[in-house]
Amino acid sequence: MAIERTLSIIKPDAVRRNLTGAIVARFESGGLRVAAQKRMRLSLAQAQAFYAVHAARPFFSSLCTFMSSGPVVVQVLEGENAVLRNREIMGATDPAKAAPGTIRKDFAESIEANSVHGSDAADTAAKEISFFFSELEIVG
Repeated sequence: MAIERTLSIIKPDAVRRNLTGAIVARFESGGLRVAAQKRMRLSLAQAQAFYAVHAARPFFSSLCTFMSSGPVVVQVLEGENAVLRNREIMGATDPAKAAPGTIRKDFAESIEANSVHGSDAADTAAKEISFFFSELEIVG
């Protein structure tokens, strides 16, 4: 199986509720390791640039406002099939549809405030990782 990297963001709702450690523990116990991590606050412009792929969607403005509303923890997760594994651990975007034991089922407040973001494919992961991290910051 292929060792991959994926981007994970612990969103403002989860950081505000001090869930960072619990969420990281889920990733680590699920077979992923943290190869890079930083706590930061996105500006509205950074959120808009990061989520530009969704610019035409009706939720874009509220998503960007939410993502810039407080600190986030951005991280590079690494492991076998990391993109898929991360998505399994996170659960469905809509917490009402997420499987029991997933991060979103257990911690999300709403579809938007769903505690975590994760890359949806390997090519997306590469772009998202480079948005936040240089190769020197990632410890393989």
